[in-house]
Amino acid sequence: MKIVIANDHAAVDMKFEIKEYLESLGHEVIDVGAQDKTSCHYPEFGAKAGRMVAGGEVDGGVLICGTGVGISIAANKIKGVRAAVCSEPVTARLVKEHNHANMIAFGERIVGIETAKAIIDAWLGAECMGGRHQLRADMLDEL
Repeated sequence: MKIVIANDHAAVDMKFEIKEYLESLGHEVIDVGAQDKTSCHYPEFGAKAGRMVAGGEVDGGVLICGTGVGISIAANKIKGVRAAVCSEPVTARLVKEHNHANMIAFGERIVGIETAKAIIDAWLGAECMGGRHQLRADMLDEL
């Protein structure tokens, strides 16, 4: 898979670890996030990653900021993005299966690195479900 990763200054350390982890799993990772801890603006990074997902340049995205919330809100402003904040793997699996989330987000200040990896594994291992879930995902796209 080709995955975009974006972060702000609050999540630089975790971003580099997650990027390396994704690459170790064989994924191509496009890094559009902050490269150091200089104060920056998460909406810019979330929107840039969201545009890449919505435009089909990548297969999905991982967003990281202090909580995961701000950067996911920014990405969700882009039509075609369904970014979900996850603090544990069960939600990560369900947002892919039921909500067809094409981006996940978490916070460096909220989850540890092993939990972040488990979230990624659950999201990547899940499949979008059809039926009533497809109908609802289509309804989300129409909003």
